[in-house]
Amino acid sequence: MTAHFSSNTPNSSSDGASVAGVSLQDLPKSNTFTSNLPPDPEFRTPSDSHNAPRQDLGPRMVKGALYTYVRPEETSDPELLGVSPAAMRDIGIQSGEEDTPDFKALVAGNKTYWDPSTEKGIYPWAQCYGGYQFGSWAGQLGDGRAISLFESTNPSTKTRYEIQLKGAGRTPYSRFADGKAVLRSSIREFIVSEALNALHIPSTRALSLTLAPKSKVRRERVEPGAIVARFAQSWLRIGTFDILRARGDRKNIRKLATYVAENVYSGWTSFPSFLPESASATSSSTINPTRNVPPEKTEGEAPGEENRFARLYREIARRNAITVAYWQAYAFTNGVLNTDNTSLLGLSLDFGPFAFLDNFDPSYTPNHDDHALRYSYRNQPSIIWWNLLRLGESLGELIGAGSRVDEDQFVKEGVTKAFAPELIQRAETIIERVGEEYKAGFLAEYTRLMRKRFGLTSENAKDFDELFSEALDTMEALELDFNHFFRRLSTVKVKDLENDEGRKWVAGRFFHAEGVTGLGNSEKGAKERIAKWLERWRARVQQDWGNDDEGDGKREVEMKKVNPKFIPRSWVLDELIQRVEHGGEREVIGQVMEMALNPFEDVWETGDRKQEERWCGDVPRGNRQMMCSCSS
Repeated sequence: MTAHFSSNTPNSSSDGASVAGVSLQDLPKSNTFTSNLPPDPEFRTPSDSHNAPRQDLGPRMVKGALYTYVRPEETSDPELLGVSPAAMRDIGIQSGEEDTPDFKALVAGNKTYWDPSTEKGIYPWAQCYGGYQFGSWAGQLGDGRAISLFESTNPSTKTRYEIQLKGAGRTPYSRFADGKAVLRSSIREFIVSEALNALHIPSTRALSLTLAPKSKVRRERVEPGAIVARFAQSWLRIGTFDILRARGDRKNIRKLATYVAENVYSGWTSFPSFLPESASATSSSTINPTRNVPPEKTEGEAPGEENRFARLYREIARRNAITVAYWQAYAFTNGVLNTDNTSLLGLSLDFGPFAFLDNFDPSYTPNHDDHALRYSYRNQPSIIWWNLLRLGESLGELIGAGSRVDEDQFVKEGVTKAFAPELIQRAETIIERVGEEYKAGFLAEYTRLMRKRFGLTSENAKDFDELFSEALDTMEALELDFNHFFRRLSTVKVKDLENDEGRKWVAGRFFHAEGVTGLGNSEKGAKERIAKWLERWRARVQQDWGNDDEGDGKREVEMKKVNPKFIPRSWVLDELIQRVEHGGEREVIGQVMEMALNPFEDVWETGDRKQEERWCGDVPRGNRQMMCSCSS
């Protein structure tokens, strides 16, 4: 059995098909975030914010705080365009609730759970954070158009989510923007959030999509506005620590780190224990370390002793290693991996110019403003580590303090001149070691995922070079479609690969509809190269599944569980946007969502089989590797 790199990550969704759910009114709600962290000093209470004119809650610098109380702007004549049934189930909301006036008002920003007459309930808020954008410090950023309504707890699974509206109006963090979101980008986020989760890729989620027909938003052109109701176990990001470090706010760095450990994660004892230097990258202690270390305990030897804050940092790195491994294994490219878009829970976060690869091109970026290819598919693992280094700098003082982290003098006054060299050496040692753990975690998880995608059940040290790398090199050279390659490989029969003629015949199924593409490629040469690889793959598959029809059938079933037939490609989303925004269609949103929620199926219940096959088929040549802007 292949080991699964462990991050102690809770499931992103529940298997709640048989759970009825509850009404919005009965859904348990909380405000743990605003109850434990410092508010904007200009509006310390919900009443302070609620009694202020809405225009006074616009852009300004906010210091010494992690959020501002701010209510959504009202939306006139909203139209609910779509709801994710999977999201409803995972939050714990009963089916049919989406048809109620309360639900429609809530997801449009026209209802909150705070009563101004009694000053009781939960008041909405927007988070304060900063970030490095394209490698440069960008200063204060924050939730410029996202407003959190409350935290909900699924009555069955007990999973807590922070429910948030994107496109809900201006906040102190809007800078020069209008706090709105356009329909175009909102459709993209609504679909991809749920698609990633269905592919088992850690991600924030989307509950609903609402059109704001009276809202005309100016971007490159005037566009209709929209609101996405989205949710996550936490919206905290590396940029939340960035802003505190930039301002020298060591008190709130400690407070935030403690909050993350105790309220976002499952407590200090949920983090991985110390890994001895003797542990190899593939050892069981590295892949699945022991946990349950008492918070006050320091582990390891000088100069790299690890306290609880070091263990927190390691867990955040491990989670992000897993997520980026999924991105690479499924060719998802975020497009804007700034530190303010990097989750402390390792979730795919804040979707702008994202895309799934069509042809396998490692240098591809969907962001047409990324001229240096900083956020290309190839660079994602190293960029996430670059972002984690910034987090290490923010946590450096706490990590480097070692066993002295709780001493009164250190807590109140900080690092003494005499202690500084020891602290710096320890922090640097630990951060360097976490980098190795991140790399080992990424490679372990990526290898596990790719092994499953290639239909293998056993481990073989030669697989990475002889099968995985050679397949990717072949896809790149012959301009083959990445995800189509794996789905089509799923149905290949071993008996069809017994001789060279059969392998060359099978090779043809991996080409585009127009045949072989790419500079200097011929059909003969392309088939020969694929056939040579298929010969190696056949030998490995036979080791795991045998050489008969029964083994082929079982392998096909398992491969189809991990190799999707449908992914929301850029050209499909572009067509969806055109049909909704300009064609006035509505049913098509649900059709795409149905397929996105069930990506591994062969057929769906959309009522249009021809359309299903078209969306799953060859990408039109002019629509491959599409790019878009950050404007949304």
